[in-house]
Amino acid sequence: MQPHAHHPTGSSFFDWIPILIVVGIALVYVYARLLNNKKSKGSNWSLGRSISFLLGISLLCIALTPTITTWGHADLRGHMVQHLLIGMFAPIFLVLGAPITLALKVAPVKVARTVTAIFKTPLFRILSHPFIALLLNMGGMYILYLTPLYNQMLSKPYLHAVMHIHFLMAGYLFTWSIIGSDPVPYRSSFTTRKFILFISIASHAFLSKFMYAYLYPQSSPHAAEQIQEAAKLMYYWGDLSELLLTILLFTSWYQSRHPFPAKLTPITP
Repeated sequence: MQPHAHHPTGSSFFDWIPILIVVGIALVYVYARLLNNKKSKGSNWSLGRSISFLLGISLLCIALTPTITTWGHADLRGHMVQHLLIGMFAPIFLVLGAPITLALKVAPVKVARTVTAIFKTPLFRILSHPFIALLLNMGGMYILYLTPLYNQMLSKPYLHAVMHIHFLMAGYLFTWSIIGSDPVPYRSSFTTRKFILFISIASHAFLSKFMYAYLYPQSSPHAAEQIQEAAKLMYYWGDLSELLLTILLFTSWYQSRHPFPAKLTPITP
């Protein structure tokens, strides 16, 4: 099975649509920050949060450039780079930017109340639990790489787009359930979040080693060496993102147990 045809880098306006959408989201965030600072005198939105969110946006832009996209369509290593940027690294910085909190601050009262009501629904409470978020996040990876879905994606461009969206949303949801400061219906205990994060680390390591040893995805057009190199990218760079997530989780736990004195202002992300 051959990868689906794709325009050369920069040859089509459609190649840049994903980046334009992502940049549009960044502009909305910046506008909301300016609006919040104007409305809330003496209570400016954290610069650290803004920088973090824009860094996450930058990682998405890199992953979605026509060059990387073309590489990802033809080479499993390129695909893995996209997966790592979109599903593992970008969500960390986007979550630290607390976009939902910012949106609630600047949205009309009726809109803010509607969003808050949605957060309180049983369905959303279930989806925001770390264990469910883990199933959506890791389950998508296992299904993609250990079933024929990956090979189907090579010949169906819309599946490629769907998987990118899934990686981003599932990665964001999982990260949010572990370290997010945005409002959630119910925040799981530190012990629960720590345990589920360690399960995620182990599951990710197992998947990458399994792919390396048994050359998954099987029946793909990729050479064995290419599959193994992609699996190593998943293993080592995935470890780095999960180490960062672990540091952030334990840092937030430590700060909750040892709050800053009243005269000091903590440096918040």
